[in-house]
Amino acid sequence: MTLQQSDQRQFTGWHMWLVAIAFFGVIIGVNIWLAVVSATSWTGMVVEDSYIAGQQFETNRIAHEAQQAAGWNATFTYTSGLARLVIVDGASNPVDLGDVSVQINRPVGGHDDQVVTLETAPTGGYQASVHLDKGVWEAVVTAANTAKGPFELTTRFRVDEAAK
Repeated sequence: MTLQQSDQRQFTGWHMWLVAIAFFGVIIGVNIWLAVVSATSWTGMVVEDSYIAGQQFETNRIAHEAQQAAGWNATFTYTSGLARLVIVDGASNPVDLGDVSVQINRPVGGHDDQVVTLETAPTGGYQASVHLDKGVWEAVVTAANTAKGPFELTTRFRVDEAAK
């Protein structure tokens, strides 16, 4: 009787151990990479102090309802280096907002943020000169002291060409 030696390699416990280490190593490595990328990109902060924002919520809600009841219609536009806000009431009369500012920023990333004060435009509404690069932007228009309470308008827009 002769014994034949097999040239085939067997899958042993050591091989399974290496497969398990490789499998979980890839999962852990990807999780670490995603955690680093997310921690270095967007901060996730929407408000500075959530307690104060919660206290202001009811005041802002009542003001918003009063503005809607008065028929306020606000339109924010950006074209060729000019940010413009037009706001009219239910009778199509311009609304005086007092001091108006707009924070313009990228929706994600926390870079290229700008705060611009809008001035009363000769043709009605408010405007300011601001230069923005191509891409998606978000504008938060605020006026603290209007006849109907604090005013806020948030809108996203796209700039297809860089302002000259």
